[in-house]
Parts: sequence; C-alpha cells; structure tokens
Amino acid sequence: METLNASGVGNPINRVEGRLKVMGMAKYASEFPVENKVYAQGINSTIAKGEIVSVDTSEAEKLDGVLAVITYKNAEKLNSFDEEMPQLSTTTIAPVLQSPKINYYGEYVGVVIAETFEQAQYAARLVKFEYKKDPDPTIHFDESQAKAYKPSGNPDYSRGDMAAGMAEADETLDATYNTPLEHHHPMELHAIIASWENGKVTAYASQQMVENATIAISDTFQIPKKDVRVIAAYVGGGFGSKLNVERHATLAVMASKMVNRPVQVTVTRHQMFTNTGMRQHNEQRMQIGAKRDGTLTALSHETLSHTSTYQEYQEPCGMISKMLYDVPNNQIKYRLIPMNFQTPFAMRAPGEATGSFALESAMDEMAWKLKMDPVEFRIKNDTQIDLSTDRPFSSRLLKECLRIGADKFGWENRNMEPRSKQEGNWLIGYGVSAASRRAPYRETSARVILEMEKGQVHATVQMDATDIGTGSYTIIAQTAAEYLGIPVEQVTVELGDSNFPVTPGSGGSWGAASYCNGARAACENAISELKRNRNIAEDEEVAVADLLRQNKLARFEAEGTAAPSEEFKNHSVFSFGANFSEVWVDKDTGMYRIKRMVNVGSAGKIINPKTAYGQIIGGLTMGAGMVIAEQTKVEPNFGNFITRSFADYHVPVNLDMANIDVIFLPEEDKIANKMGVKGIGELGITSVAASIANAIFNATGKRMRDLPITPEKLVVAPVESGVVS
Repeated sequence: METLNASGVGNPINRVEGRLKVMGMAKYASEFPVENKVYAQGINSTIAKGEIVSVDTSEAEKLDGVLAVITYKNAEKLNSFDEEMPQLSTTTIAPVLQSPKINYYGEYVGVVIAETFEQAQYAARLVKFEYKKDPDPTIHFDESQAKAYKPSGNPDYSRGDMAAGMAEADETLDATYNTPLEHHHPMELHAIIASWENGKVTAYASQQMVENATIAISDTFQIPKKDVRVIAAYVGGGFGSKLNVERHATLAVMASKMVNRPVQVTVTRHQMFTNTGMRQHNEQRMQIGAKRDGTLTALSHETLSHTSTYQEYQEPCGMISKMLYDVPNNQIKYRLIPMNFQTPFAMRAPGEATGSFALESAMDEMAWKLKMDPVEFRIKNDTQIDLSTDRPFSSRLLKECLRIGADKFGWENRNMEPRSKQEGNWLIGYGVSAASRRAPYRETSARVILEMEKGQVHATVQMDATDIGTGSYTIIAQTAAEYLGIPVEQVTVELGDSNFPVTPGSGGSWGAASYCNGARAACENAISELKRNRNIAEDEEVAVADLLRQNKLARFEAEGTAAPSEEFKNHSVFSFGANFSEVWVDKDTGMYRIKRMVNVGSAGKIINPKTAYGQIIGGLTMGAGMVIAEQTKVEPNFGNFITRSFADYHVPVNLDMANIDVIFLPEEDKIANKMGVKGIGELGITSVAASIANAIFNATGKRMRDLPITPEKLVVAPVESGVVS
C-alpha cells in the first residue's frame, strides 16, 4: 500500500507513534521508572477444587530481600460479591486471597513481595500449601451437561414458530459445531506497577478500559474513585483479556498498601493461561429449514457452554443468527455449566467469531443440500431490516460485499461438486462466508489544547482512550488535523490516563467511531468558541491560527463530548463483510495450506486505510488460527491446562498464512455517527473460520464441524454422503 504524507482523515499515513515503538521509547505498564519499586510474584493453586488446610511461609520469609508473603490469612479484607454467581463485566470487583476455598487449578493462593523480581520468583516456590482436595471437581464438559442452567446474562430469544418453520421446509439441517477453549495471548504480558500512598492509588496498568479500571479498583478496595488513577499510555495487545481488572492487579495494589512501596506484578506466560481469562468451549447446535428455491423458513442456534463456579459469563454465540438473514422463524438459546475453571470472558469478536463458524458452516451445508451456489443462497436471504429488533439497518452492503468479493476471488472458477478440482496430490477447494459485527458508538469526551508557537498552531488532544496496537493515536491525530485544518505533524495525542476526559476505552469495535467523534467535538467546540468570542459567523472559514491571533491568545483549551443520536438509537448499526478462501488439501496426509484469502468489508468511512488494513490482516490471522491449531487442552485428571506455553499452544506464523487481498467498500454511514465511521477490527476475524472449513469441504467432501481442523481429523473423517469420491 502506498503511504502518503498528507494529513487528515482518509489517508494511509504511517502511525504517529510508530517511531517511539520501534525505538523502544513507548512506555508500557511494566516500563515506567517508579522509584523505590519492589516486585511481587503470585502463587497458584495446584488443585482444581477444595480448600487450603495449612500454609508455611517461614522458608520464604527468611530469604534476603523478601518483604512479605501474603495469603488469605493476612490479606487485606476486600469488597465481596453480594450475590451468588454475579455476571462478569468490565467494572466487576476483583477480590483475591479472601478465603481458603479453591475454585480452579491455578487460582491465586498467595503472593510474595521482594526487592528483586528474581527473589520474588524464587521465594514463591518455597511457600508450602497443604490442601483438602475435593475428589470430584467439575472439569469434564461432556460428563457435566446435566448441571447446565439458563444464564441470566443472555436471555433466550425467539420469533415466529420454529417447529412450524421446520415443518414447512423442503430441506432441513440439524448439525452440531464445536469451538474449543482458546486464550488471548497478546505479546505484552499483563502487568501493573501499583502505588498506594496516603490512601490514594496510582496504577500503571495494562488495561483496555481506563475508566472502568478505576471503578473496579475503587470498588474492590472500597475507596473513593477520585483516589484512583490508572495510566495505560500504551497497551501491547489485549484481544479482550485486558478489558477488566484481573486479580494480579488487586494483588499489586494490596501488596503496595501492606509494604508501603510501589509494587510491580508481571503475569508469567503460564499464568496467562490460568489467570487472565479465556474463550469458552462452545457446543453449538444449528437447525435450519429452507424451501427448494433457497428461501429460509427456520433457523435455530442453541449454545451449550461453561462458566466458573463463582461468576457468570456467556459468550453470545447466537447474536449473528438473530439478525443476519431474512428468516421468519428464529430461536436462540443459551445454557451454561458451572465448572472448576477460571471465569471466561470476551475474546476478540466474542460471540461473532465463534457463532459465525457455526452459522456460516451450516449455511454452506444447506446450500449444498439445495445444490445452490452458497453466495447466491446468502444473497437470496439478505434483509435490510434487523428482524431481531424490527429496526432498519443504518446501512447494509452485505450483498455488495459478496458479489464484489466473488468477482475479485474468481468464484466462477469454483466447481460445485466437492473433490473435483485437483492438482497433483492436492485437492483444491473454494469457500465463502458472510460476516457482520455490531458497530457500537459510545459517548466520548476529549480535550484539545491549542498553542501558538512561532506562528504555527500546535494541538494536543487528550482523552483516557487506549491504543492496544490498533492505531488510536494515529486516527485521533488525523481527525484533529482534519477539523482544525492543520498538518498532522502539528498534532500531539495523549491517551490512557484517567485524569483525562472519559471515553469507553478499547473494546467492542467502538474505538474508532467513539474516539474520533470525541476529538471532532472538542475541535469543533474550540473553533466555535474562538469565533463566538470575536463575533465571527459560524460558517465563515477562518484558519485556527488567525482565530488565536484575533483572540490575542497564545493558548486555548476546549472540551467536547460526542454521543449517539436518536437516529442512531432507532437503527440497527453493524459493519458487514465477506470472506473467500482457497485451500489445498493433500488427499493422503490431510495436510492443508490456505493459498488465498479475499476479504471485503463495509465499515463506514475508513479513517486510515493502512491501519485498517492491519486490523483486517490481524483478524484474518486469528480466524485462520481458530482453524489451524488454536486450542487449550484440559488435563482430564487434575483440571490444569496441558497447553501452557507457546511451545504447545500453537498460533499461526507467516508460513501458515495466505496471499491476502483486502477491499474496503466506499461508505459513509452518517446514521452511525456524524463522521460516518464504524468499527472494523473484530469484523476481520468474524466467519473467517467458516470460509476455510467450507473450502475444505469443497476440496475434500469432508464436513469438519469441530475446531481446530487438524490433519489427523481430516484423514479419519468420512466423505459426506452424496459426494462423489
């Protein structure tokens, strides 16, 4: 992609913070130079269920440099949950070390504080725990389904009459799809440097949502929110794992209070499997009915999953199945099994990434049953009304995404009959999937400071938004440059400090729309106030430098807040897309390669095509990872994770990936927000897995319903009935 040096919205400029990052000058949570800092190391339980009966800290406490060992016996008393099985959210309290009870393997049971990181790590190994082990922990998903209950967090949904819709159909499908446990694993380990001084907390923390982190910390320690400051200037990836405050952060704040010094906690890679969230294992049953002409008559999506034994979270896998297609009879159900694992939480495109694998695989299966082109089958059932809310979409270019993608991909070269395209020992298949992702827009405030230096205006934009590698600094700078009419080089963006104006933080694909409109509002307010002070008409074009001169000001500050309009609230606002994949499968070994991928997206106005392209590439890579290798395996006897490092938890590398084309459709959705911007990051992962699985079926005639799709599974899988082998 050609990189332009121009300023403003719509140009693929380089990241404004890129030089800082490659020079190692961008400070992440564990890199701030805090004086008198000490280190803490969390200790993990070695049973899945039971309680601590004794603790011996004496050997650890004798070591040079050890300042304290904290367990449930001497821990600070924290706020506790006032209900059984509360729902996990981004502001939920995070109490730790409050009782001898053990809920899962790897739960924190203690923490050692020492002068050096190495001393803390070594001393942690010397603390001895004796447990009364419960002989029957709930760690087997298949054997525990009788314990499933209806969760409160995601209510069941229905419209029409599902049974009547299935009876009306000429063809029906009833199939179950499985997506495994997965872990987020951003490059930056979860980390915090916490300081408790005079009843006030300062935390340099790797958090996606600064405001919500201050709420969670203040509520956990029962101190005023104004006495908590969270700083997250740069976040080295999150994918949802850093949305909420996890227990390591509580350990750091607690330890700082007890030893009266700043405390750093950096979670190990092993602990990121047990202590920082995960994606649930989801078993999804799909039932679809359709007429011979391809008209859908019924669609049911039932998800069986699991949560912890002390907190509730349900990944909303049926979200897409409620709204993506024009189907009169629809049913969405959720059931949860309480299990002795940590509480799962949102992982990139929660619900959409996993739910789209089931839905779009099932749509492909139904198209095959109908002997109908899967692109045309989806287009036939397109709708401009969100039937789950009875609201029109603010914009919906799904048909255009499918048609343009098919043309770019060369879909006309696809053979309908599986196993009919071959080159040497390779079976070649083409797959398609439709994608959608809700495009939220949330109230966001920003501050802009204008300063005149040597005849030039320099602007500083401040907000508590975070940049988790997505390009927030850059697109906010471009927005300010656009609305102030100055070069982007004259804009500085300061993010990730709870002392700055409040934003919703990073998550849910609302960042770009929310942050940029917040910056826009602040810039517009600055110009309006400067004009009003000099009785200049609002519509008169005057350079911001001239406005400062006419006001005889060298510095001017303004704030602004952007929020959804009534029109936004009366529409269903989504981004849409289509994925096309070409896969080659060795017919003897089951080894396969993803040769080509084409992604087409309609996500409103693209502020920076370069950073947006990077987001789509990242999403496609994670989607491919779902198919190729990603899974967390549970040890069946003890309930710990067998996969606990990058040596055994595999993610895609460059050689796994395909030649990729990314297409953004020109679109400005002014119902979504004044700038016409929608979220794009999570759209990139949605339904990618289904497009690859569908391509594998087209290549082999083998329908793969359980992720990941390994060569071993492919070799033993039967060819579907009706496929000429």
